[in-house]
Amino acid sequence: MRLKIAILAGDGIGPEVTNEAVNILKAVAELGGHDFSFVPLLLGGVAITATGSPLPTATLDACLESDAVLLGAVGDNKFNDLSPDKRPEAGLLQIRQALGGFANLRPSIAYPALAENSPLRPEVTKDANILFVRELLGGLYFGSPRGWNKEPSAPGGGEAINTMRYTRAEVVRVARVAFELAAKRRKKVTSVDKANVLEVSQLWRATVTEVAADYPEVTLEHQLVDSMAMHIMNIPRNFDVVLTENLFGDILSDEAGVITGSLGMLPSATIGGTVNLYEPVHGSAPDIAGTGKANPLGAILTAAMVLRHTANLEQDAAAIEAAVGKVLSAGHRTADIARRNAAGASNDAVQHLVSTREMGKLVHQALAESIDRRQSMHAV
Repeated sequence: MRLKIAILAGDGIGPEVTNEAVNILKAVAELGGHDFSFVPLLLGGVAITATGSPLPTATLDACLESDAVLLGAVGDNKFNDLSPDKRPEAGLLQIRQALGGFANLRPSIAYPALAENSPLRPEVTKDANILFVRELLGGLYFGSPRGWNKEPSAPGGGEAINTMRYTRAEVVRVARVAFELAAKRRKKVTSVDKANVLEVSQLWRATVTEVAADYPEVTLEHQLVDSMAMHIMNIPRNFDVVLTENLFGDILSDEAGVITGSLGMLPSATIGGTVNLYEPVHGSAPDIAGTGKANPLGAILTAAMVLRHTANLEQDAAAIEAAVGKVLSAGHRTADIARRNAAGASNDAVQHLVSTREMGKLVHQALAESIDRRQSMHAV
């Protein structure tokens, strides 16, 4: 397998966590005999400092010539005085739009070793494994007309408008992504809408139901967004793939982050466009940049998504995820997921605080052992 990956490490902790993710991808390539090449590029604050633009033309051109884009994090408070279209975050929005991905994938997994990190009780989160498929280019965030008339005395003054709009074609394409993924998982799609009030949601529900007919092996259920928000907190293990529109997906996938227990554990992928874009969910966290406290596991799990959704290397993706689980079960923790060891706890319960780089090395070691074991079994 040959793969060219554009690396946009970005700002704050982005370079630190991205470096560990790249090391893991290099290990997969070496152990599996693949040819992965990595192209470092500028995006965000570092790009502004170097070129004056949050998304230089050279970066975008190189991304469009790559097989995948792996992004770290974007944002730095020192650029807050710039206009919104000149800030680091503008570069992120621009590259998302340019690459054209319409389906955002966000897993929310309950790791047994992190059960105490979630505000939910362990018996609630046990075995939860949800994949959110969020439509990313439509709905309220992009619909028109939109605007805010800030002058109260003007005609129409004191009014703001956003438009929720979807076409059947937009719903069909993201629904097919959800059903294809569910067919490889536990064969269930939960479509979330507000069809009891919104005509847009009525279109959404009718269209998803039509698409479901092409996937008879996958069970489809519909949920209203308000009840779904409650169910995620009460019975998260009941859901497999959750399909929803832009605004609802934004809110529900963030809510479900509490299942895992830390933003530092959450990967994401944006697929369906010219080139798939992969990024951990956490931000740039400039306050801890350079301290070695950042959690690289979200970035490492994002690397696993690169292998699954762009390279079709499912075994290697699963091996990375298993390695992360093994390291967590051994008690290794970065600061964001560490909890004080209980007095008199058994050795199995004792946690070991590690740095960003140490956590990356531990996952690398566990991954190498897993792949070596797999190759040895094939050789028998």
